[in-house]
Amino acid sequence: MSVADLAERTTSAEPTVQRRKRPEHRRTNLWIWLFLTPTVVLYGLYTVYPIIVSYWYSFLDWNGFDSEKTFVGLRNYREVLADPLFWNTFKITLLFMVVTVPIKVISTLLVAILLNSPKMPFRSLFRTAFFLPVVTTTAIVGVVMQLVFDPASGPVNLLLVKLGIVDEGINFLGDSSTALWTVVGVYVWKWFGITLIYWLAALQTIPDELYEAASIDGASSLVLMRRITLPLLKPFTVIITLLTLESTLKIFDLMLTMTGGGPFYSTEVVEIYIYRWAFAATVPQLGFASAAAVIFGLFVCLFGVLQLLGVRAARKAGSLT
Repeated sequence: MSVADLAERTTSAEPTVQRRKRPEHRRTNLWIWLFLTPTVVLYGLYTVYPIIVSYWYSFLDWNGFDSEKTFVGLRNYREVLADPLFWNTFKITLLFMVVTVPIKVISTLLVAILLNSPKMPFRSLFRTAFFLPVVTTTAIVGVVMQLVFDPASGPVNLLLVKLGIVDEGINFLGDSSTALWTVVGVYVWKWFGITLIYWLAALQTIPDELYEAASIDGASSLVLMRRITLPLLKPFTVIITLLTLESTLKIFDLMLTMTGGGPFYSTEVVEIYIYRWAFAATVPQLGFASAAAVIFGLFVCLFGVLQLLGVRAARKAGSLT
């Protein structure tokens, strides 16, 4: 058989193979869309639709219950931006973020380096212990922490009094000077495990041969960290910091259950401000709350853009190294 005949047979057989693959390909796509449909529908109903509707509500004067709705244009936005309590909640949200992110990122990195060492005993046990709070419901953690920090019978105050550090219990959650910092500590403990996992995954990308070669040359643990670990973790540091930063903007459930925004608005973050005007006010103002939510949403989107730019910068740094 000549080469020309073989080529002609192969060419004529290709459409037949394609026709056979098309029904299988269509069936596969059908099953994919069938399994995705519940997720797409629920996501559209409970995430996409509320976001779109909140933009429309932000232009209305509406309490959320009456059928009468009045279009007021940008009035809600002007009132939100003119409200000093809104800027106070914005300041508290930023303060919480600025304090929490460095503590969380640095402490989890140090613990991850320890737990990544093969000489560390009970590594799996410690990893599990650190991650357990992550899978615990945040609202339940907030309620339990109210009991833990109770000024009269909470175990923290009982221990402090027994050790003689204080004469009487401290109202950690009822004092404006300590409430926010108490929530910061609980938040770091609650989400410590997820950032720890990020760092452990990053450390797994560093080849063991580099440590072995440096150890043979007599490098100490401090030199290994300074010369090998930290430089190779630079691309991951950008991503992990941005992920941690964005997560600190979502503190509603823990803050609401622990302090409710008090005392005297000292722990009221933007999310609680929105919730208070939408559902907890004497006369709910859903339009006003929606305007505040849109402003805060745009602020969160800004960090999303920074995260995207950070990922690109990390990829470039990784390719250069």
